[in-house]
Amino acid sequence: MRKVVIGMFLLLVASPARAQASMAATDITAAQVQAFIKDAPHDRNSDRPMRVVDAGGYRVGIFGVFRPKGTSPNATVHQTNVAEVYYILEGVGTLVTGGTLKKPATPRQSNLGNWTDVGSDGIDGGVSRRVAKGDVVIIPGGVPHGWASTEGDVTYLIVRPDPDKKLSLK
Repeated sequence: MRKVVIGMFLLLVASPARAQASMAATDITAAQVQAFIKDAPHDRNSDRPMRVVDAGGYRVGIFGVFRPKGTSPNATVHQTNVAEVYYILEGVGTLVTGGTLKKPATPRQSNLGNWTDVGSDGIDGGVSRRVAKGDVVIIPGGVPHGWASTEGDVTYLIVRPDPDKKLSLK
């Protein structure tokens, strides 16, 4: 019996801890979001990272976007597994997802992360939806998406879960 107890003790001491060290939460206050959007360029689309954190095996990015009234319709496919969750803060517009890009451009390096993007001036055969303050849209990685129109300035947050660690930490 003594050998069994000693063996179990040694096994417990030698084995790695089962519980991983807890990670710290990241807070972004409403005031920080408002200040970030206010400081964004207002003469063009802006899609900039507020924070990108290591969430234990993957990354999560929070991006703030300002889309000014009168911006031309556009669409993009991010060639990555990074999904996007849009949370509309202000404004109204028509967002299109799915389908195929109209006259896709040559793939280019994304300014958002370590992947390529294919842009276009629109989408054929996608699902159009009117979005407004408080709406949430989940767009899987690799799905064409873009704005067909806006009824004024639109501001929104994008949550980007990144299983492949393609987003730079910030």
